[in-house]
Amino acid sequence: MYRPFHIVLSCPFADILSDTSISPIENKDTLCMVQDFEDGAWRINDFLDYIWDNVAQTALNQAERMALGSRPSSMLVRAAKNLRITDNDIAGGEIAEILLYAIMRNYYNALPVVPKIYYKQNVNDYAKGADSVHIVLEPGDKFSLWLGEAKFYDSIDDTRLTSIVTSVYNTLSTDKIKKENSIIIGINELSTLDIPDNIVLDIKKLLNKDISVDKIKPLLHIPILILHECNITSKATRLEESYIKSMRDFYIDRVNSYFKKQIEKCATDVYMYSEIKFHLMIFPVPKKSKIVEMFTNRANIFRL
Repeated sequence: MYRPFHIVLSCPFADILSDTSISPIENKDTLCMVQDFEDGAWRINDFLDYIWDNVAQTALNQAERMALGSRPSSMLVRAAKNLRITDNDIAGGEIAEILLYAIMRNYYNALPVVPKIYYKQNVNDYAKGADSVHIVLEPGDKFSLWLGEAKFYDSIDDTRLTSIVTSVYNTLSTDKIKKENSIIIGINELSTLDIPDNIVLDIKKLLNKDISVDKIKPLLHIPILILHECNITSKATRLEESYIKSMRDFYIDRVNSYFKKQIEKCATDVYMYSEIKFHLMIFPVPKKSKIVEMFTNRANIFRL
């Protein structure tokens, strides 16, 4: 798998815990990455290339990806036409969603069972709920279900973290989980992916609306991607140890703040919270508006 970014923090939350009074902590981990520099500048074109290399994961369904697999230019045009870039907020949100799908594919070997941007454009009802839906095949003919959140913010302060916690809390409601399950079964992407037939049957049985959500929660993972504007990154010129240390220290603080807020909000009210796995992923950019502008300009060229 193509993994172009430098990892500055990748560990269980317990390894960087600052407040030993909070619990549970064992069901959480973090993955924080940064982009390289070249000629003293953050490699914005490389970042955008990575986004466009992976746009089909969420902007096209599997049938289209297979049909256009040998026609990369046509695939980009088709994917770009499914983007909803009517304003900066939507464009920023779609960048974050694409990045989450890319990370899920390249770092977790996940299969996109609901390409969300595709269904936002084509069937509006399927746009509700999680920002990403994946299945990860596990050893022994097992699988896990991943329902993701993706945000692109101009900062990563406590107010933003609180907003994300609220989104995650809402995703964990029984109604929302059942809704995602019904979508997974209803759109039939499962049968088009590289999943053995016996596992497809097991997935459909477990996600059936008559099965208790309690049976799903031990298999449930929540990846949470925060793409954000970063002052440290905007001032940096090289991928050197001082920058990496500054980002690591900053992210340790932000991870602790986020998970403390999440535990306070969810641990008591979400049944079986301790059996759900959470993966906090954070990625910095020097200037959000520049990323959105260049992404939108490129999308409009593909959409001509």
